[in-house]
Amino acid sequence: MTQNHKQLFVHCVQVLNTYNVDTQSVEEHVNRYLKENGIFDESDQTFIVEVFSECVRYSNLMEVVLNGFYNKDGKTTLRSEQNLYHVICYLATFRLDELGMAHFRKFVSSQDINKMYRFLSFFLNERNLLTWIKDGWEKYYEHVFVQTSLLSPLQRWMPEIDDMLSMMKSTIDNRLKPKSRAGSVTETRPFNITQPRPRSIPVPEPIPKLKKHKPAPVTLYDKPVELEMIQRTKEANRRRAEERLMEASRLQYACANPNKSQKTKEIISNIIYEEESKIDFEKHKANPTPAFLSTPEISDMTPTKWRAILSREVPVKMNTAQILREGKLYQQREEEIIKKLENLEAGAKDASDFLKWQSEMRQKDLEGKLADIERRRLEGKLSHEEAIFARQNLIKDNKQKVQEMKEETQQMMQEFLEKKFKEEKEMRNLVEETMQGHKNTKEATKKLKNYKRKIVQEVNEESKELMKQALEEAELEMRRKMELIHQIKAMEAVPIIRQKLVDLSESAGHGLLSEMSIAELRERVSLCKAAEKESEETRRDDILQNKEAKDQLLLNTLETISKHRLEQTRAAATRLESKKKSEPKKIELKDEKLTELQKRLEERKAQRMKERQSAKLGTKRSSADNRTRSLINQKKALEENRWRELELTQERAAKLMDGSLGKSKSASRLASNLVMT
Repeated sequence: MTQNHKQLFVHCVQVLNTYNVDTQSVEEHVNRYLKENGIFDESDQTFIVEVFSECVRYSNLMEVVLNGFYNKDGKTTLRSEQNLYHVICYLATFRLDELGMAHFRKFVSSQDINKMYRFLSFFLNERNLLTWIKDGWEKYYEHVFVQTSLLSPLQRWMPEIDDMLSMMKSTIDNRLKPKSRAGSVTETRPFNITQPRPRSIPVPEPIPKLKKHKPAPVTLYDKPVELEMIQRTKEANRRRAEERLMEASRLQYACANPNKSQKTKEIISNIIYEEESKIDFEKHKANPTPAFLSTPEISDMTPTKWRAILSREVPVKMNTAQILREGKLYQQREEEIIKKLENLEAGAKDASDFLKWQSEMRQKDLEGKLADIERRRLEGKLSHEEAIFARQNLIKDNKQKVQEMKEETQQMMQEFLEKKFKEEKEMRNLVEETMQGHKNTKEATKKLKNYKRKIVQEVNEESKELMKQALEEAELEMRRKMELIHQIKAMEAVPIIRQKLVDLSESAGHGLLSEMSIAELRERVSLCKAAEKESEETRRDDILQNKEAKDQLLLNTLETISKHRLEQTRAAATRLESKKKSEPKKIELKDEKLTELQKRLEERKAQRMKERQSAKLGTKRSSADNRTRSLINQKKALEENRWRELELTQERAAKLMDGSLGKSKSASRLASNLVMT
């Protein structure tokens, strides 16, 4: 190939630009173009001839893509550049497998990058290819040919095409600088001097074999006992230092914070309250604390006092719906208890034995569930250990598969090349047949033109006659409309009597049975109003009676609710005492399957640890040093974070101790708890 990619691409576009379908044949036009431009290289000639002939052959397919492209970007692209996109579309669909991605990129980069990116991003979009472009191609060719020969090669090259488009986008956006082309370098030619005779190769000396070195002992990689002892002493010293720091922070500033008298505290609180009341204008006042909580201080309350306070009845305002709902619930419970007592009197058995059996069975079910959970946990660990071994076997299998795939690809390439040669021969035969067909089409086009001229003359004569008829019909319609307008105007000119006398005692005269005059209707309305007043009074009396009955019902239900609540509190107290006495027993799991799984897991772990130790022996000393450094850095970072948190807690405690003027004892206790945490 003597010419570069840009020149070849330009020749292909110019051949298409100068080609006329009606007057020239494909072969004659190509040969004339090659002679005129002086292209004598066989490889260049074959490439230009193949591209031109197949572009003409598959022009229908290319027009589907180009029409869609011009419909979308018709404002920014020229129609004169249609053949440029025609050639690049053909190379992408039919010759991408033959050219390869490297040559295709050179063809694309030889043209304007903005035009190429705009067209390729539209054409090589998967959504466009698989939707309307595929449907347009299937109008001219079968579905199998479109899928196998056109779409599948494009889908195979789609990842590399996406990379190329992203690179083009980055160069357009000035993200990547274009590589500067190096100038042509002068090639040196050697002098035509007689070459000296080759020297005799000396016999190499035998290479001395080194002795095998002894492997490093296993104890070299074990940590010494002294380091563990130092670590333990460090941790113990750290704990002591933290405890001393906590004590010091808890007892700090004791001399600078003397306790104020009760009188000064009250004065300070009153001043703060007055200042806050000036700020809050429309604040809702809170209800005062109950009497049982205001007398003793909350901080000095003991658990016995709390129980005594909670045992008192606190009045709670209840809604009518709440009262009725709770009364219904207690009524249902009473009915259930009465039914149970009646059944016991009739000879029914007590359910205590069944409940005991039920609790035992539930305990067994719980033990079984716990055993299942433990079994699943052990099985999960076992599967994790087995997965590690399976991954290693998978890597070996993949290596074998890769070798097999390489052999298969070589065979496929050979078959593909043979198939390609056969297709080229068939294509050449088809081109010769099409050239003969073009000669016959010229005579057919002349006959078609004469036939069309005759049809146009006949259509013009018929259209003139139809226009005359339409004008006559329009004149008749206009006359008819004018007559109608004159009649309407005459009707409107006649005077209308608009006055009408009204008699209230007379009926309308519609001929209905229930027809009445306005006077009769007024009397009927007055009678209806009197009847409505009587019905309203009766309804009011009924509503008052219903309210009284409801109030009585609510009082009765409140009495029953209070009784039931007292009984429930007593029962709850007895239940708490019984629960405290009965301590829950620990569940012990005994299963042979669990022990077997545990043994298998331990064996797998021991096997994995042995393999890991053997792998560790092969590692370098530098990796171990890097690991120890990273661990030391992590430890330092953790220590710094811990000291920072301790300092922040001290600052918070100091602020709380300083700002605890006029506050209760609970604030000071909260500050001390903060310091301790």
